[in-house]
Amino acid sequence: MSQRKDKYRAALQRGQDTAAPRSAKVTTLHSRYVRVTIELDPDLERDLTRWVGPPVSALVLAGATVLRTLVDTAASARSVGGARRTAP
Repeated sequence: MSQRKDKYRAALQRGQDTAAPRSAKVTTLHSRYVRVTIELDPDLERDLTRWVGPPVSALVLAGATVLRTLVDTAASARSVGGARRTAP
């Protein structure tokens, strides 16, 4: 048991030596019965942007294409429909 504790403490010390201290975003939610602290890694924003950016960009591009197609279809239907209404 003691040997396991020593290995754990040594691993913690190694982690502190190799990791540069980073400022984290900390939010505390506090109520009468519950206190929750949420700490976000500063690299989280970069990771989210890297992983979520391409799918969101693809969805925006697809949505724009669909809307453009609908607008063009509605415009051509309106011009064809308008010509029929004015004809005797």
